[in-house]
Amino acid sequence: MINLIGQFNCKADTKGRIMLPTVLKKQLAPVLNDGFVLKRSMFQRCLELHPMEYWNDISKQLREQNSFDKVNNTFFRIYTAGLAPVEIDGTGRLQIPKNLVEFAGISKEVVLTCSVGFIEVWDKDGYEETINVSDEEVAKMAEESMGSKKTEADELP
Repeated sequence: MINLIGQFNCKADTKGRIMLPTVLKKQLAPVLNDGFVLKRSMFQRCLELHPMEYWNDISKQLREQNSFDKVNNTFFRIYTAGLAPVEIDGTGRLQIPKNLVEFAGISKEVVLTCSVGFIEVWDKDGYEETINVSDEEVAKMAEESMGSKKTEADELP
């Protein structure tokens, strides 16, 4: 599993192609030949670019669920809506399918931001709106997400 780091401002052309920054291509080098899965985000109006290795782990988790359960089946359908296998071409460009460009509202200015094991693909204005939260909201989210987890440092005398 690769560890992706960074946020990158890019431009999309009229065909939905984005040139990946060199720094990001270097991070993706170990998984570049395996391909990627591009999908709609469940929680935001952005896209998620998953290296195939990461996507295979997610698929395994989905396959372990009961597909004859109606709630599971509906969730699978929504979660995989618009799913597209994609590759980074020889010049380092990512081609985003038209339906996914429309879903994410991608125009010319794009932000690629590394998350936990995948890359979020945002229209720049949408990204700026999403991260525009107060310090209090950020503190509350941090406490709820990470505050209850103990680390080894917490155990030291």
